[in-house]
Amino acid sequence: MIFKTPINRSVFSWCVYDWANSPFPAIVLTFVIPAYFTNVVAVNAETATSQWAFMIGTSSLIIAFVSPVIGSIADNGHRLKSWLVLPTIILALMTAMLWFVQPLQSDGILLLLLTGVALIAFEISMVFYNALLPNLVSSNYVGRVSGLGWGLGYIGGLICLLIFLVGFIQAETPPFGLNKWALEHVRASGPLVALWLIFFSLPMFFWTQEKSRNTSPVRSAGEFGFSRLFSSFRVLLENKTLSRFLLARMIFTDGINTLFAFGGIYAAGTFGMGMKDVLLFGLLLNATAGFGAFLFGWLDDRIGPKAIILVGLSSITLVGLPILLIESVVWFWILGAILGIFFGPVQSASRSLMVRLVPTGEEAGMFGLYALSGKITSFVGPWLVGLLVLTYDSQRIALSIVIPFLIIGGLILLTIKVPSND
Repeated sequence: MIFKTPINRSVFSWCVYDWANSPFPAIVLTFVIPAYFTNVVAVNAETATSQWAFMIGTSSLIIAFVSPVIGSIADNGHRLKSWLVLPTIILALMTAMLWFVQPLQSDGILLLLLTGVALIAFEISMVFYNALLPNLVSSNYVGRVSGLGWGLGYIGGLICLLIFLVGFIQAETPPFGLNKWALEHVRASGPLVALWLIFFSLPMFFWTQEKSRNTSPVRSAGEFGFSRLFSSFRVLLENKTLSRFLLARMIFTDGINTLFAFGGIYAAGTFGMGMKDVLLFGLLLNATAGFGAFLFGWLDDRIGPKAIILVGLSSITLVGLPILLIESVVWFWILGAILGIFFGPVQSASRSLMVRLVPTGEEAGMFGLYALSGKITSFVGPWLVGLLVLTYDSQRIALSIVIPFLIIGGLILLTIKVPSND
């Protein structure tokens, strides 16, 4: 059911799923688990960076191949919400199992394996979640609803981080009799994220009203879905605007995802931040990112998503350069807060621009290709970071690789012409 007004229970419940799953990238991919891996489990910061890089890169490569196929199958199968259930459960299960990663070097493989599988499940769930958006609101409201979702996501990540910091890290006596010497209060971050995901995803599953679709049995949907995948690629090749946008997104998203993937490791390794400081930095970054997503989400429907993305990429580049050069921890905090303002708008506006460009009836298949564009080369950034760290033994030099991705992606985006909302 497509609603003419921007916000109601169905639409807001869809947005709350962003709130539900955002602690995963915040805690598991960016701040807590990477810091735990770097400071405790891995041999040293450089080894942690290279191993984390290859895990992210390998997972991204798998996602790149799987997402378009799954999206095409979903376009011909059951309701999109039905396809969301399994990856959500797998994500929760893998995240909860991070509890079993002991502070031992021998458990490094287990941590990387659980995180990699969880990342794959997370990205697959986002294919179906993003494809729901054009089923819920008209194009006039896509920008603000997408921005609301991203904003709620960052705020959800912030609150979950705050609960973890105050309730587990700073508490002299951690809850549930957790043993600090065994770092159980840190390992509890996995079960916390899993419970948060399950509980707050329920409103979307119960209350979001999806537009009626012609459905087929799963087997028939699978058979037709594979042929539909090739059809989607043909549509993409014929639609020059859409194909150019996905090319641009493929490149600049690689840069942004690489920054996210190594934010916690960079803070811990280069600036010597402990778990508490990394968490506080994460809180600050999520707060400014949430503010940016809310603000630019409303501007999206007024000035257009293309302008929002270009402003965001330019700002991330200009602020990101000094972050790679400075020695001052204080300036790292200040510039990091400014950087956060523009992360959310780039991601939110990319989603809303995709909604405007997707042909009707091709939502899941095209958002599968959208996921492909975000992942098919996303192993390149992390793998380059890993190789540069091994070569130069410097996180600063390694992470400088993200700047060309942002610039080249922005230049390609400049060449596309976006249709009006009408």
